[in-house]
Amino acid sequence: MAGTQTDSAGVLIPPPLIYLAGLIVGYVVGIAFPVTMLPFVPSLILGVIVLLAGLTIALLAITTFRRHRTTTLPIRPATELVQDGPFRFTRNPMYVSFGILYIGIALLLDSLWGLFLLIPVILVINFYVIAKEESYLTRKFGDEYRNYMTKVRRWI
Repeated sequence: MAGTQTDSAGVLIPPPLIYLAGLIVGYVVGIAFPVTMLPFVPSLILGVIVLLAGLTIALLAITTFRRHRTTTLPIRPATELVQDGPFRFTRNPMYVSFGILYIGIALLLDSLWGLFLLIPVILVINFYVIAKEESYLTRKFGDEYRNYMTKVRRWI
């Protein structure tokens, strides 16, 4: 590719901000229209367990990216097609982990509205972020990426 400007997925909004926006909107709507999901202690325990699961997946994905010396940022050029570690099970372990982290935070905040808003957040990630990344990776890695797509699911 000609330069680093075109050698990227072209995702302009950082994906964590998309997840964060859903959480914030859900929390604000929950203040205006409160709905309780679970009692405090079960919500706290479940929220922490889910958060730890999300953090574990995120750390595994980040470690795998670093071991391959490629970027986690969709605005930077990919230098290698990563297919090991958590990438054996999902093509998008970072976005899966963000979704799990989102659920954990929504549980901790007792935000049923936040959980409902995870659906449009996932749709934005799927059709705006992942679609751009897949198009970029197909251009960049060709048949290697197309073959990987046939073996590993987009999500889980």
